[in-house]
Amino acid sequence: MRRVSESTSPPRRPGPVRIEDFADPQFSPEVREMLAAIEPLADGLDLEPAALMDHARAETGLDDFGPMDFVERLDVYCTALREEAGLSKLGVFTNHSQIVGNLRNRLQIEHLVTLHPEILDVEISRPIVICGLPRTGTTHLHNLMSADPALRSLPYWESLQPVLAPAEQPGPGEPDPRLERTEMGLGFMHAAMPLFDRMHEMTVDHVHEEIQLLAIDFSTMLMESSAYVPSWSGYYQEHDQTSSYRYMKKILQCMQHLRGGERWVLKSPQHLEQFPVLVDVFPDATFVVTHRDATAVTASMTTMVCYGARMSMAHPDPVAFGAHWSKRLETMLRACARDRDVLPADRSTDVRFHEFMADESGTVEHIYDLAGQPMTAEARAAMEQFVADHPRGRHGAIEYDLTQFGLDRDACRAQFQFYTDRFAVPLED
Repeated sequence: MRRVSESTSPPRRPGPVRIEDFADPQFSPEVREMLAAIEPLADGLDLEPAALMDHARAETGLDDFGPMDFVERLDVYCTALREEAGLSKLGVFTNHSQIVGNLRNRLQIEHLVTLHPEILDVEISRPIVICGLPRTGTTHLHNLMSADPALRSLPYWESLQPVLAPAEQPGPGEPDPRLERTEMGLGFMHAAMPLFDRMHEMTVDHVHEEIQLLAIDFSTMLMESSAYVPSWSGYYQEHDQTSSYRYMKKILQCMQHLRGGERWVLKSPQHLEQFPVLVDVFPDATFVVTHRDATAVTASMTTMVCYGARMSMAHPDPVAFGAHWSKRLETMLRACARDRDVLPADRSTDVRFHEFMADESGTVEHIYDLAGQPMTAEARAAMEQFVADHPRGRHGAIEYDLTQFGLDRDACRAQFQFYTDRFAVPLED
């Protein structure tokens, strides 16, 4: 598959931008008007598990949440939101909405499985699991493979609501209501964070990570990347994630039952510290572990999370985010280095970012060979079309600077040298 080159005269791309308002987010007049309408809705919202669960019950008319071990996790998270996160009124509103939405999803999933217990017999066969930090090529690799019509992936709209309520089922020829809801939510997100697409493009149909599904069991890194909740992060790291990954598999079974698909391509950065769990839950999977200079990743990851924090905090502290995420990424990479050999040697591979960028076709073909997945003419054409339609950098670039977060490049390189040495990862300027 080819990249769009200079000779094909690609569209003019926006120049790079440096974000200067991490600690004091600036919004357009349009967004400020929307905030003025949203923020009063936060008054009286209760971030307590019992109240949130009652809210979800009232909205769905359902009562069965399935295994109730999630309540402890939800309580830890809600406590952190109330006591640590420094939520703005927008943050209270969005977190309340997200938690209630995940509780509604859980009720609908359990209801569907009660009606169709055969769902639990659906085979999630030989998934291809991409494990790597953001900015290591995981998104592009995931998109390329998801373009193959023979593989099943998770579109963003489906990740937000895997099971549609019976009353909302569209009639013949009618659109799925989840599409419009997702479009509306993205409209506000893009207005409030106009630079986010430069870091990670978000559209209704783009393929998404299953961290969104793990949120339905309230055990996912999505929660700590959505709000500043260090106590939740500590709790998450101290607990085995097998039951939550099994619940994620149950959701995949539901979605496969509803919309078909035979072989999944999955992807999430949090998988880096869950290799033993992944092998337990998906014993026949093929694993792709991506690598890039961890210092460069720290700069871009912290930038993305701190920029996104304006959706939950009035005044994010960039230095606090830098301290948290540099340590958090080290923890993940140490787990990756420790457990890499847990992955089956004949069904796992390491992909370094510079090698992938130099030879996309060869990288994907190697993964397909390893996974026993046919590289058909149809698959190749679909991937080539994706590359033509989505040239890298078309939204413009961000200027990443570790010093904005109180971090030093040389100190970060020393911090991550164990990882650089273990996987022969070249340093970047």
